[in-house]
Amino acid sequence: MTHTDIVVTRWWLIRHAPPINPDRRIYGQSDIPVDTGDTASYAGLAAALPTDAAWVVTHLLRTQETAAAIHAARGGLPPAHHVERDLAEQHFGEWQGLTHDELNAGRPAEAHRFWLAPATERPPGGESFTQVVTRVGAVLDRLSERHAGRDVVAVAHGGPIRAALTVALGIDAEAALRFRIDTLSLTRLDHLRLPDRTAVWRVAGVNLPPGTVLPPL
Repeated sequence: MTHTDIVVTRWWLIRHAPPINPDRRIYGQSDIPVDTGDTASYAGLAAALPTDAAWVVTHLLRTQETAAAIHAARGGLPPAHHVERDLAEQHFGEWQGLTHDELNAGRPAEAHRFWLAPATERPPGGESFTQVVTRVGAVLDRLSERHAGRDVVAVAHGGPIRAALTVALGIDAEAALRFRIDTLSLTRLDHLRLPDRTAVWRVAGVNLPPGTVLPPL
């Protein structure tokens, strides 16, 4: 097997812009505004990202506004984006819209169970992190096949980026929750399809600040 026999699909995962959330409410899959005023960060991302990539956003506006700000920093119109609902943030069900103090005061038993086993515990009406891993893994497989050999820029959320790391590293979901994923950070994963059609992953960088230029691999 030679290097040319391997099809490499590069994933550039960006967490959306900082949310405007002064009360620190649990937002999950709720739409909330974001701050897109950090022009230096968007210029850094625009310079670091490939110019001929397939772009993916979620149905939540904060990812779409972040993608638009990156393209504005490039001075051009944004390309067509594929909207992928299964890359959305974890759904926190009935907890969405509550502050952490309100949750702890009104539903202490539920909150206690969740923080003891956050990967497998499911908020009422919502989903667990392990369920996020399952849906994100299916998206990674499907779009890596669709865009084989290309670059894929996905503007997503902290939870799904941790889920992608769970898949790429083959680790327990609980362990992936230890990763810090900052807003506007870049995580680069490479999907390598081998000649026998099996696939492996390579991690090129995690939680990199805007403007980080990765060397060719």
